[in-house]
Amino acid sequence: MARRTLAAELVDELRTRIGAGALVPGDQIPTEKDLVNTYGVSRTVVREAIARLTAEGFLEPKQGLGVFITMPPPMAFQVTHTELEDLVEVIRFLELRQAVEVEMAGLAALRRSDEDVVAMRACVEQIGREFAAGQSTTEADEALHALIAKASGNQYFVRFIEFLELRMVPRRNLVTDLDGAALAAYHKQVDAEHVALIDAIERKDCEAARNCARQHLENARRLLEEFIARRQPEK
Repeated sequence: MARRTLAAELVDELRTRIGAGALVPGDQIPTEKDLVNTYGVSRTVVREAIARLTAEGFLEPKQGLGVFITMPPPMAFQVTHTELEDLVEVIRFLELRQAVEVEMAGLAALRRSDEDVVAMRACVEQIGREFAAGQSTTEADEALHALIAKASGNQYFVRFIEFLELRMVPRRNLVTDLDGAALAAYHKQVDAEHVALIDAIERKDCEAARNCARQHLENARRLLEEFIARRQPEK
């Protein structure tokens, strides 16, 4: 797997210092120059890390004074858009999705209605039409995952998937370097994965549904890892 960016590593280091109480709300963080010297990174890396922590609510820049600690509410789970600009972090996010959506698919198979299955198949057909027309399939794909959450009969899955949808990276943005034939093959594979998952849900085969969901997300992660590897500078 590709290494995390220096900015992501610096973000983790500063989060750790805040969590350990080395920096507390109201404290001013070290200056940009001090952070550069302490961690051996560039000013660009420091600025990116500060921007991420500011977006997450950990930091507050004050004009002419510096940057200060201002922690978010306790226990507030956050995944920010700035974090997901780092493709390695997207892979970690897919791991979270897999942990949630595998069990969600199993429960959907156990509890689904006939209407749920019909709606899922309609989503898959819509994805196919949009792909053929050269349109984004992101919304239809998100709608399919939302329907599986609904079929689980658990409102917390529904709410969590809604949270995820706001942060999902459109898959077509992750495969823009594929040529037409490779892109068509990728879509065919995703379509087959969706159909297999819905078939398992319709049969009320909980274990098969879990396996299909797991395979679907593992393939998405593998594709992203390959995408990152193709962009690694040659040594």
